[in-house]
Amino acid sequence: MGFFRRLLGGPSDADAAGPSSAAITSDELDAEERAHELELARFEQGRTSDLVRRQQRYTDRSWTPPAQGGPERADDVDAAEESGDRSG
Repeated sequence: MGFFRRLLGGPSDADAAGPSSAAITSDELDAEERAHELELARFEQGRTSDLVRRQQRYTDRSWTPPAQGGPERADDVDAAEESGDRSG
């Protein structure tokens, strides 16, 4: 809600709370953000299963089947016939 108040020009949370509230420093904001990121990482780790975590960890080593056929495709032959080039 504080974001919308600042965006629309309304009084900020600090103004609404009164002069006794201390301003939040950038170090405190960074610490809160790090704590939030850690909480999200813990939640994500608890939400995913062991199988999914292993799949994500080893995704760069996954096997992919080799490409079948050659570099020429069926539509390449059609395009060559339309242009009058019959080299094959």
